[in-house]
Amino acid sequence: MNHLDKLRLWGKSIRVMASKHQAVQLPKEGQPDAGLTRDYSQNPLHRFKKPGSKNYQNIYPPSATLHLSNIPSTIAEEDIRDAFVKNSFDVKAFKFFPKDRKMALLQLGSVEEAVLALIKMHNYQLSESNHLRVSFSKSNI
Repeated sequence: MNHLDKLRLWGKSIRVMASKHQAVQLPKEGQPDAGLTRDYSQNPLHRFKKPGSKNYQNIYPPSATLHLSNIPSTIAEEDIRDAFVKNSFDVKAFKFFPKDRKMALLQLGSVEEAVLALIKMHNYQLSESNHLRVSFSKSNI
């Protein structure tokens, strides 16, 4: 909540705060809800649900530099750059980790653009069995 409150997204500032409600009431099976209520608690894309886990310890505030992981060895820098450009992102810099080419840093032009890229590119299919993992980085390129 601290990292996302007042963040600019789609040209507007978003507000994030704790709800006064202790639980979300999901609609009963078969009841219409106009698609407004979903349970994401068991979603495998949720990397930060286990306090103290390696992922949980690497939560950083939004920045223009993204940390990319789960990159297969068959993927080149140009492939990753092209995937971001194809999705309308302007890549300013890119660097594989020196000792582990499964991870890289990618820099975009602004924090807002990086937030949009994280939304769009997390779980992007890089190969038949690899989906890109995207998070904010504490490092710069």
